[in-house]
Amino acid sequence: MKNFFGRLWIEATIAMSFLREGRAQSLMITVGVAVGVAVIIFITALVQGLQSNLIENTLGTQAHIRLLSPDEVNRVIPPKAGTVQLVQEDKRPQRLRSINNWQQVTTTLDQLPLLTAVSPTVSGPAFVRRGDALESVALVGTDLERYQKIIPLEEYLISGELRVGADDVLIGSELAKNLGVQVGSKLRIETGQQNNAVVNIVGIFDLGVRELDARYVYLDLKQAQSLLSLPGGVTVIDLTIADIFAAEDIAAQVGRLTSLQAESWIETNSQLMNALSAQSLSTNMIIVFVAISVAFGIASVLSVSVVQRTREIGILRATGATRQQILRIFLIQGAVFGLLGSMLGSVASYALVWVFNTFGPGLFYIPVSANLIMLAMLLATLTGILAAAIPSRRAAALDPVVAIRYV
Repeated sequence: MKNFFGRLWIEATIAMSFLREGRAQSLMITVGVAVGVAVIIFITALVQGLQSNLIENTLGTQAHIRLLSPDEVNRVIPPKAGTVQLVQEDKRPQRLRSINNWQQVTTTLDQLPLLTAVSPTVSGPAFVRRGDALESVALVGTDLERYQKIIPLEEYLISGELRVGADDVLIGSELAKNLGVQVGSKLRIETGQQNNAVVNIVGIFDLGVRELDARYVYLDLKQAQSLLSLPGGVTVIDLTIADIFAAEDIAAQVGRLTSLQAESWIETNSQLMNALSAQSLSTNMIIVFVAISVAFGIASVLSVSVVQRTREIGILRATGATRQQILRIFLIQGAVFGLLGSMLGSVASYALVWVFNTFGPGLFYIPVSANLIMLAMLLATLTGILAAAIPSRRAAALDPVVAIRYV
């Protein structure tokens, strides 16, 4: 083992000597590798930051998984024996109805380690009236303590206080603007089922989604049940999970466990997921092409180095250096190009990210993780070693007699 490391040290010393002799070439390829690594890190971090921002904005206003009652289906009477029945079936209109045994379902879900929050809610359509102004809204009745773990309403509150119950409600900023109301104003809620109520606005929120801010009215669970003629019932059970990208698998598991219809955020935001997939694909393509460019640059420089140092290689071979040692000398050069270039590129990428976060448009923040830096450095080093494979094999294959005669 000691002899191996001793030989490796000698090979590394010779490799560094070759690099110092061709300083200009070494500097140019190192800078080229640094530029490639900086591009890889910056583009990857930029896309990751953009994706995180999009997902955060999307999931900040909705549950990761929603459980609903299965759709009602038409009952078709089977045909008599020996007859053929042709059926043209229209989908049955869905009415507002409660989840069966939702209390037991909620208790069961509370005990599942896969879930981080469970919140039963009742929601349905209604109208709110103030004078001659009439707006269509969605009533959302909930246990505020549970619901806060699904959507942190306190973070979106722009005026008033976070409270529901005793005819106190929260409304969206767009709805408040359309009705010309503020905290302390009163509204009349009409559901068309003779269950109307006059409520007091105690808080106004801004979720950042215009449609939601124009329609959502949060109120106490029991009051919403009464207004929607669903005493003691809930229409939706909202869930959150730790691993948001496992939402579809967990939704399927929860659906089988509860016999309810489970919808994940991935299913309801399929266009967003398609866009994220396209972004990831384009990023990977950029990384591949940059790595290929870096590899060709390193390979070309080392190929020239083999030609320029043919005589030195011949002398080394004549003095007892083996083919494997010559091979490792040039592989070490490729690794050094990749490692030094990746270190410089990492510093440059930090500078680029700092400039973007400090002087950029401020739409979102770009984080740079240590894992990304280490991965980029490893990729660059491996690329350098692989790029040096062909020139190193050529150098190792030189005949010492012919190499020494080379002029």
